[in-house]
Amino acid sequence: NWILPPREWDSEDKHYMQFVSKIPEESVANLQKQLDERLLARQARESGICPIREELHAQCFDEIIRQVTIEMPERGILLMRVRDELKMTIDAYQTLYQSSVTFNMRKELHAAIGKPDLEKKIKELQAKKAELEEKKAALVLKKEGIEKVYQEKRTAAIAKRISEIEFLKYQGHNLEQYLNTVKT
Repeated sequence: NWILPPREWDSEDKHYMQFVSKIPEESVANLQKQLDERLLARQARESGICPIREELHAQCFDEIIRQVTIEMPERGILLMRVRDELKMTIDAYQTLYQSSVTFNMRKELHAAIGKPDLEKKIKELQAKKAELEEKKAALVLKKEGIEKVYQEKRTAAIAKRISEIEFLKYQGHNLEQYLNTVKT
């Protein structure tokens, strides 16, 4: 009993205990047939996580361990170690899964809490952007107006200088002619 302790379960308000039999089972085919029948009878899912299927496969594996242990106790002990290691690995994966679900829920809750603040901030920034774009458009118009006035003043100043230069050339030419006529 220390290698394979009795299996206990409750069903319909009764407690059952099944001890290991020293009599080997008929065959692997019979064990496979019984497993298939129990899977169908208990309506176990064929894929995904199914506690019913997991329980029935564990019972089947225990039966295989029992049969091997009767003939070769060392192999039976090794198989039990493998079974126990697999159970610990599965438990670790389940713990990791639960932790990740909890972490995900916390992050989702945190995101949901911060979402209205972020939406408010987005609206504020969009309003500020629109205001700055209006200022930019006004400043661009003002700049274009200043450039136009400057260009007009510059053109007028250049034209005035050109006309002054022309006038001074004309006056200089006339003075030269007058001086030439006075000298002669």
